[in-house]
Amino acid sequence: MKTSTILKWVSGGLEAFLGIPVIGGAVVLSLAWTPLFFMLILHIVTLVLCSKENEKKHGSILGIVTSAIGWIPVVGMIMHIVTAVVLMVDAAKGSNESSVQH
Repeated sequence: MKTSTILKWVSGGLEAFLGIPVIGGAVVLSLAWTPLFFMLILHIVTLVLCSKENEKKHGSILGIVTSAIGWIPVVGMIMHIVTAVVLMVDAAKGSNESSVQH
């Protein structure tokens, strides 16, 4: 499995956690928006690796946008959920395609 695919699974799981109503918001607020900054860095690293490995980049780009606007209460929650779905579907497709090629 490619490193970018693993990072998509990890970032998708973290985005899903942050998208949980009340819990995700409480974590972001209690840690003074640090999780959003951490996710921004993770999405940038994933984007760079996707570029190097010729993988789809739209999930990471959406993650960067989500990290930038995730501080808005309801909009952030919805964006975290959408980003999680996009990243996980993309990672699953990447995993299936790489197993078919080998």
